[in-house]
Amino acid sequence: MILIVDDDRSVTASLALLLKQAGLESLSAGSPEEALDVLRQKPCQLVIQDMNFTRRTSGEEGLALLREIRKSTPTIPVILITAWGSIGLAVEGMKAGASDFVTKPWTNQQMVQAVQTALGLVRAKAQAAESSLTRDELDARYDFGDLVGRDARMLRILELIGRVAPTDASVLVTGESGTGKELVAEAIHRNSRRAGKPFVKVNLGGVPSTLFESEMFGHTRGAFTDARVDRKGRFETAHGGTIFLDEIGDLDQPSQVKMLRVLQDRTFEVLGSSQRREVDVRVVSATNRPLAGMVSRGEFREDLLYRINLMAIHLPPLRERPDDIAILSARFLQRAAQVYQREALTITAAAARWLKAQPWPGNVRQLRQCVERAVLVGTSNALDVSDFAESAEISRPEAAEALPPVGSMTIDEIERAMIVKSLRHHSGNVSKVAESLGLSRAALYRRFEKYEITV
Repeated sequence: MILIVDDDRSVTASLALLLKQAGLESLSAGSPEEALDVLRQKPCQLVIQDMNFTRRTSGEEGLALLREIRKSTPTIPVILITAWGSIGLAVEGMKAGASDFVTKPWTNQQMVQAVQTALGLVRAKAQAAESSLTRDELDARYDFGDLVGRDARMLRILELIGRVAPTDASVLVTGESGTGKELVAEAIHRNSRRAGKPFVKVNLGGVPSTLFESEMFGHTRGAFTDARVDRKGRFETAHGGTIFLDEIGDLDQPSQVKMLRVLQDRTFEVLGSSQRREVDVRVVSATNRPLAGMVSRGEFREDLLYRINLMAIHLPPLRERPDDIAILSARFLQRAAQVYQREALTITAAAARWLKAQPWPGNVRQLRQCVERAVLVGTSNALDVSDFAESAEISRPEAAEALPPVGSMTIDEIERAMIVKSLRHHSGNVSKVAESLGLSRAALYRRFEKYEITV
């Protein structure tokens, strides 16, 4: 049962009809007081509530109702209805515990999708919390592709991926560079109802702000000087499938506004055309940057963060799941041996212990590269510590310089110092600097410009 709360009877009637057509039952309430009475008397799975009621237009009554619902029935999801110009109000609602928000005017597809996603997330979280499947049981149910690991935290993440994938919830994947965020995005798509549709990857750190609209939304012939033919954007290419927005933390403020609009309305305008087009995509985003801190500093829009973060998945660094290192090493060894035509390769027990003891600041990506290099340089079929040590560029935490005292440097100053240090270490090799810092070359060049660093 779904409770619709709005003082406009035409809205409640149309929503009730829409939900009925989607196979969902509903009840209606015309005021916050009536809504709370209904919730006390009848069990509901979901609440759809307006933020403004007749007596006030500030949204205060809507926020007060939301807080009362969260207090009395904390597990019930709440979808807020608000105008585009009042998204700030919706963000306040998300802070207060709302599960999602829909802006007016909405399309029927938008509303039904939001309802089904909210209900699906509740089921997914409940099932993941109650279950404790082994890796073999998970593999029998889902297709995780190249996501390897049997660490307890990884098993919980894998189960959550499998449960969330069938919903259309936007997912934000966080974690250090090299932890496998793209593999998580691929697994979500592979286990979703969109699996047969496109999976489009976009490295936002490599998209200059001047080309953002053309790259993401496409352009028509003649839209700008070099636009000789019509070109589809990434969103249109991903229609019906999943779009993976990697390095979303690198978007500048103007691009963030444009991204928020398409994610909220699921509509966009092709550059050079005034006609709006609808798009149906599942959105998975990823970043290795602390978005909450960026929001507090005004570097990332809070409303965009809530829009991409209906479900968050954080990948632990490799050093926090050392038992997975042997499994990963064996997988990478097998693949590298096939590629480089070196059969019957093994890793000695001493080398296995050495690999497990390393801090791996570059995480899984660094381990894979280390194994591949060892396959290339090793002369024996049994790869030993020396083969890996020669190919691994690992700085142990205890050998690193101490962090500066709190308050002595800003984040920007620390980032600039790290880039300069990496440039010196790699003798100005931009590719190696970008790789060591977990950045794309384009993102690194933008920081060169920001911090006035000359290579």
